[in-house]
Amino acid sequence: MLIEKNKNVLIVGLGLMGGSYAKGLKKHGFHVCGIARRQDPIDFAIAHDIIDEGYAYTDTDAVSRADILVFALYPKAFKDWINEYQKYLKPGAVITDVTGVKECVVYDIQNILRDDVEFIAAHPMCGREVYGVENSDERMFYGANYIVVPTDKNTDDAIEVCKDLGRLLGVGRISVLSPKEHDRMIGFVSQLTHVIAVSLMTCSDNTHLVDYTGDSFRDLTRIARINDTMWSELFSMNKEALTEQIDVFMKELGSFREMIDKGDIEGMRAKMRLSTERRALFDDKRRPKK
Repeated sequence: MLIEKNKNVLIVGLGLMGGSYAKGLKKHGFHVCGIARRQDPIDFAIAHDIIDEGYAYTDTDAVSRADILVFALYPKAFKDWINEYQKYLKPGAVITDVTGVKECVVYDIQNILRDDVEFIAAHPMCGREVYGVENSDERMFYGANYIVVPTDKNTDDAIEVCKDLGRLLGVGRISVLSPKEHDRMIGFVSQLTHVIAVSLMTCSDNTHLVDYTGDSFRDLTRIARINDTMWSELFSMNKEALTEQIDVFMKELGSFREMIDKGDIEGMRAKMRLSTERRALFDDKRRPKK
């Protein structure tokens, strides 16, 4: 473990994810400072012992004291912050993030960042369909997948610090992907699923669906309660990978439609058996953790 407990951690963006990071790291004894755009989340976080100190603006003294910075901002806001405030960063500071897209973010930030500061990207694969620091919960990291996204500009030490953060938060499996690999994967397992959930909710204007549906529809559309500002930005910034995955899904859906139309029972059953076999991998609790 490379991270010592006397390190100062700065969370930039004190919402659901930033607040959950703060809770998880403060429990381990770190001094945690938070920055938000409004005073309300700062007041809530201090009152509930989520952070030690906080500011509704970028306090340059807090920035200069930070050993580790965790950015929970939208991609464009993240880049803008680095451009404006990186001059206040402590030499040797390590920056990480929770941003949902990487290729269009990581290289830009690493290219403009000072040489004595390092950015190592990460993506904890967890979340909730609610927002705000008041809904933060460090337990959502427990057992979750955690992706570290290095480039050739990252040092081994910084990569290990990023992994250590995941371990401290209690994640289950740590994987390493390149920015391109990450975005292609996230286009399928996260962004496509949100597109499907939104489409399910918008393809019928029957306002009485809630009176008829069972668990299957509720489970499939849980993530349709969506932050339109954030997700539309993520979709646009990963459009090549996402549209590729949408095309693959539409082809598969069309194949299934054709089997239904032709009464191809064996074809449908074969698809269902394959689906059951692949879904079982998600329920296998015996998989080793890394």
